[in-house]
Amino acid sequence: MTESYATLSQESLAESPRIYVLLLRQDDPRKCSAAKLAKFRLATPLFRMRQIPRRTIVLNPFAPQVLLPADRAMAERNGIVSIDCSWEKVDKAFAIRMPGEPRRLPPLLASNPVNYAKVHKLSSAEAIAGALCIMGLSDRATRILSLFKWGPAFFTLNSQLLRSYSQAATEADVARISADFF
Repeated sequence: MTESYATLSQESLAESPRIYVLLLRQDDPRKCSAAKLAKFRLATPLFRMRQIPRRTIVLNPFAPQVLLPADRAMAERNGIVSIDCSWEKVDKAFAIRMPGEPRRLPPLLASNPVNYAKVHKLSSAEAIAGALCIMGLSDRATRILSLFKWGPAFFTLNSQLLRSYSQAATEADVARISADFF
């Protein structure tokens, strides 16, 4: 790693898009990737649903719309939110109407030790990194996952997918890409 954590911390909160993490505190705090992003000032922590900015892209696995590269302008204006919750409680966490613009990520493989190589079982950090890559912000995604020893594996597992998704123009393109890989 060429950059220190201090350097990452000083620059990251000022960068666009702004990254937020809603911490629902349902997991072991020592293993929480969202809490680690907040600790190193790579994301702004939120603790209540009402703190989510209104037009922010909210990464939601149940959203009707998939995240596309064209969402980058909205993300740069308003930011991206990852909801950090336990996978056992995900249905309940996302059943509540949230502010923001919901988007779901296309299928990606997890690299975190708990859900390694499982589809759609991403940590909050992986979800944010995946969203950034799809929107053409791969350097920022790399910096985010540099905090985790398993972070580089995310890019190894998903390199072709992320490259293809970042060139998709429509949800039909994303569906075709997903069908080709899975």
